[in-house]
Amino acid sequence: METRTLGGRLEVSELGLGCMGMSEFYGAPDEEDGLATIRRAIDLGVTLLDTADMYGPHDNERLVGKAIEDHRDEVVLATKFGVRRDGGSRAIDGRPEYVREACDASLRRLGVEAIDLYYQHRVDPEVPIEETVGAMAGLVEAGKVRHLGLSEAAPETIRRANAVHPITALQTEYSLWSRFPEEEILPTCRELGIGFVAYSPLGRGFLTGRFQSFDDLPEGDWRRDSPRFQGENFERNLELVNHVEALARSKSATPAQLALAWLLRRGDDIAPIPGTTSLEHLEENVAALDLTLTEEELRRIAEIAPPGAAAGDRYPDMSAVDR
Repeated sequence: METRTLGGRLEVSELGLGCMGMSEFYGAPDEEDGLATIRRAIDLGVTLLDTADMYGPHDNERLVGKAIEDHRDEVVLATKFGVRRDGGSRAIDGRPEYVREACDASLRRLGVEAIDLYYQHRVDPEVPIEETVGAMAGLVEAGKVRHLGLSEAAPETIRRANAVHPITALQTEYSLWSRFPEEEILPTCRELGIGFVAYSPLGRGFLTGRFQSFDDLPEGDWRRDSPRFQGENFERNLELVNHVEALARSKSATPAQLALAWLLRRGDDIAPIPGTTSLEHLEENVAALDLTLTEEELRRIAEIAPPGAAAGDRYPDMSAVDR
């Protein structure tokens, strides 16, 4: 697998692996499936593994740590802090003292001496970004973290953060049904030399064509609460997927492969991190690297899925997303 360089300094595989769904949110987790998927991804040349302390909570970091214990030098380990979970409640916390506390806890769970890429998961509106990133920079100086990142941060926040310490990567949702980063966020990252890690590049599974009705979602699946999976929004978004499927068939590809191939063509500073708990889907995603799209096909995709094509908000509550 070829590589891409984030922020001009961190080399990663051109396709990473999002590990969140191996522990919760998308139905009942199976640890053995998660371990097998991570290890097979490493065999296939995937080096960028993405987790966070709030996934589980904490279980996902332990899972990833267990999976890589014999492969530490083969992977770029990315995790996040900043969303505290207490029972059923969540709170965003960017206080410097919490930054240090969260990092130490993640290092223990992952079983590593240093985190390759450490993100602030969500921007804390109550704490100046300069204070949070200043504490993160202290982790770099202490040798606990190698590179810094932000997740779902607005352009002005990115600029202020980067003025304190170089930001290597911004992680934000980006796919055929979430093209909003193209307006301001991607241009800001490119101006500042910051890499872009695209999470949910398959639209939380919707762009794969797996879901033809709301009832296809398992009980307890987080997506049942997502506006894009509900009511009229579901039906409108299904029309978009049907068009993607038709074009994919003409290429003897799957809709997931088409969606990933399109995203990979958006720039070599972009590293998508599709998540899966299935070896079959993992192999399918990696095969997208061999799919070539012509300029005419790219034009057709732009017609099928222009910016703003998806119906519904990305989250039930968008207040936690920095704007």
